[in-house]
Amino acid sequence: MTAVTHLTPPASRPDDAPRPAGVADLAELAVVERSGFRESCHFGVLSVVGRDGAPAFELGIPAAAFLPRSTVKPFQAIAALRAGVPLRDASLAVAAASHGGSPEQVAAVLEILAPAGLGEDDLQCPAALPRDPDARVAAQCAGAQPRRLWYNCSGKHAAMLAACVASGWETATYLDPDHPLQRLIRATLEEFAGPVSHVAVDGCGAPLFSVTLRGLARAYHRLVTAEPGSDARRVADAMRAFPHLVAGTGQPDTELMRLMPGALAKGGAEGVLVVAAPTGEAVAVKVADGSDRPAMLVALAALARIGVDVSAATALRQAPVLGGSRVVGQVVPAFTASSQREP
Repeated sequence: MTAVTHLTPPASRPDDAPRPAGVADLAELAVVERSGFRESCHFGVLSVVGRDGAPAFELGIPAAAFLPRSTVKPFQAIAALRAGVPLRDASLAVAAASHGGSPEQVAAVLEILAPAGLGEDDLQCPAALPRDPDARVAAQCAGAQPRRLWYNCSGKHAAMLAACVASGWETATYLDPDHPLQRLIRATLEEFAGPVSHVAVDGCGAPLFSVTLRGLARAYHRLVTAEPGSDARRVADAMRAFPHLVAGTGQPDTELMRLMPGALAKGGAEGVLVVAAPTGEAVAVKVADGSDRPAMLVALAALARIGVDVSAATALRQAPVLGGSRVVGQVVPAFTASSQREP
């Protein structure tokens, strides 16, 4: 049996720190309806903040702690800027990305590494084949082995390494949670999202700091409403200007930013998604079973509930249930399902 190591033991949390989310903190988020029959459902937590950043609509207990996964990448990019890395445009977008390993995305990662005198071997993320379908076929046809550059977090890792070079910090230990860079990242995240109560290890090997869902929704509100030219606004603007670098064609966050110019979206593993409207409203979703299937349609329905116009993204609000080759049902938000009463 593999031992699990807690970098910050739960017992070390302050008494008033957010506690980890449990079953009692969850609410029904989405219902799977097949042929008029309620087949299954997804539980989780949801927090929507309005233009003023105050809670506007919530399900579950959004003050419990959870792991935000890749939705924290914009704040890791902000920390890189604060450490002195001159990121801009495509390189800044890919620093906050979960990319698919397309040639354009890989080129943007290399544009971060090269000026700092770094290369692929300096990255400490895992190696992978590209997620992007065309890039993956090309790699397989060429008999290529997995590469660190193709891993979806390589832009983030490149920015972290470049930040170390810019600030004169050790690069070999940049993933240590006590490294000056990781302390800066934690401080940046807490500035935007509130206190961290636990430190975990993300899938890419980097430290992962817990936050609350309400704190994460507010953090994205602050990204899109930040002063033009500020580090936060620069990250948000780069992601919105280069949505195809943030994830890739066909990925929900990329497609939403294409369909709704000015919106900011970032997904994470295990059913985490945050969407912010250009006017500042923001929604954070955590699907408890880790499924991505209902996250975007729940997020858009929640924004629509508080008056945000999401009509341009109607296609992303559909999750058909098939019977053979026919559509026989839908996955629908629980708060709009025909089998549910309005809360």
